[in-house]
Amino acid sequence: MGKFIYDGNIKVDFEDRLLAHLQAVIMAKVRRGESFPFSWKDDISTGGGRTTVYIHPNVSLVFKYHGSRSPQLSPAWLHALTYNANSGRGLYVVPEPDESAPRESTRREEMVFREVPNEQMPEPART
Repeated sequence: MGKFIYDGNIKVDFEDRLLAHLQAVIMAKVRRGESFPFSWKDDISTGGGRTTVYIHPNVSLVFKYHGSRSPQLSPAWLHALTYNANSGRGLYVVPEPDESAPRESTRREEMVFREVPNEQMPEPART
């Protein structure tokens, strides 16, 4: 498990592969000077609920990985996360799309992404 640290005081655990995808999306937007909300569900062990932080170019962000190898990035997952980050709702975690399945639609307005249910991906734990 890697750790996302926001402004030095909010620390959330994410699986390394997911964290690498989040980092790529977040840093691309920050480099362009774009601000946006980033939301996640909190682990029940920390009280549950949801946290949203406002990502902007002047905030301190740290992406700390447990493993030493950089995971291979999925273009489809990056696209899905970027699509959400560019929406009014902002960035939130979605399951990794199956890149081997044929796409039913390539038009952006028809793309629908959903949050990962608790049974599919462990909740991030705030520390």
